[in-house]
Order: sequence, then structure tokens, then C-alpha cells
Amino acid sequence: MPRKPKKGYFVRGQFVAEGSELDMQLKAELRGTDGSTKTELKRESDELQDLGKELLTLRTDLFNRLNLPEKLQEAILEAKRITNFEGKRRQMQYVGKLMRKLEEAEVAAVRQALDEQRNGSAAEKLSLHLAEQWRDRLIAHEESLAIWLDQFPRTDTQQIRALIRQARKDAPAEDKAAESQGLAPRKSRAYRDLFQLVREQLDDTKTESDAESQEDDA
Repeated sequence: MPRKPKKGYFVRGQFVAEGSELDMQLKAELRGTDGSTKTELKRESDELQDLGKELLTLRTDLFNRLNLPEKLQEAILEAKRITNFEGKRRQMQYVGKLMRKLEEAEVAAVRQALDEQRNGSAAEKLSLHLAEQWRDRLIAHEESLAIWLDQFPRTDTQQIRALIRQARKDAPAEDKAAESQGLAPRKSRAYRDLFQLVREQLDDTKTESDAESQEDDA
């Protein structure tokens, strides 16, 4: 008995069977979309919805800095006020709808603000790194204290000397104890307090410097 011919059509001399992978691909091209694009669009939509939820937790200063469209700002503020579960869910759907209308640059700014809240700004990271460097230098090298006091004369000399001395005294015993247990050495209170003192001095100096620059600009 002869085999029933497959249904299909020819494209540039090639037979395309109905229901085949090539058939679906060609039909998708005619529609101007494909399955993967739909999946990507759904994923992007879900990501923007999640970003909208995260905006509810963003610090006020970072939120205001974004300068989002007024409708979106109002929708987010309203979502914060709503306590009813179903009401909040509907409001967040509206927030997600408004998020999808944002320009790429606006979405990127939202991501950057959320990242800054989670991990700190580049300036904050640099400040922490500088404080860590100074703390380690002060503990490791005797001459570093004179350099520090020359640059930061408002430092309480007795306090910083006492913290450096205690941090040096605590370090060897703590290192041995940690090594015996295969753990990272636990830092002493003096070590932590020295870091805090250094960071406060660095921050105070930066604040004064910024204020002087603003006065000069004025």
C-alpha cells in the first residue's frame, strides 16, 4: 500500500513538512517573533516586576536621586502604605506595568541604586579600603603613627597609641589559637576600635574638605 504523502510546501525548492521544526521556524519568522523571544520578554517582564518590589526597600536618598516618572513614584509610595495582601498585590502589578515603560537608562539607574544600597557606593568602598590600609600600617610600622598624626592632627594621641599597643599585643596569641583550630584569626576589640577611629578621622577630614570646596565654588 502506497505511503500517504506528507502535507507540506516548498520553500526555495526545499520541501517543508507541516509541523516540522523548519515549518514552525518559518511561521515564527512570518509572525515577526519566535518562542525564545517570548520567553525572553516574559523573563524581562518578571525582572522588572521584581525590581519594582525592591524599590519599596530603597533608601529615601537613593530613591529621590533616581528622579523616576511621577506616576511610578506615586505608585511605589502608595504600595508602601497598603497593608492588605490582595490590595498590595494589585498595586505591585501596577508598579510592574509602569516599570516596563521605563527607558533602558532609567532601569540601569534603578539597578545601580539597589546595588549601592546592598554593597555600598564606590566612594564608600574606597573609604573602607583606605581605613583598612591605615589600620594595618599603624599596627605594623612604628613610624606610621607620626605620619598619621601629621596628616590628622585632631586625632586623640593617647587613644590611638593605646589602641595600637593593645592590637599588637593581642595579635600573636589570637593567630596561634586560630591556626590550631584551622580558623581565620579572630580580631581583638582594640583591632576593631582602631579601624573605627581611623575611619571616623578619614570621614571627618573628607567632610571638611568637601565643605571648603563648596565655599570656594560659591
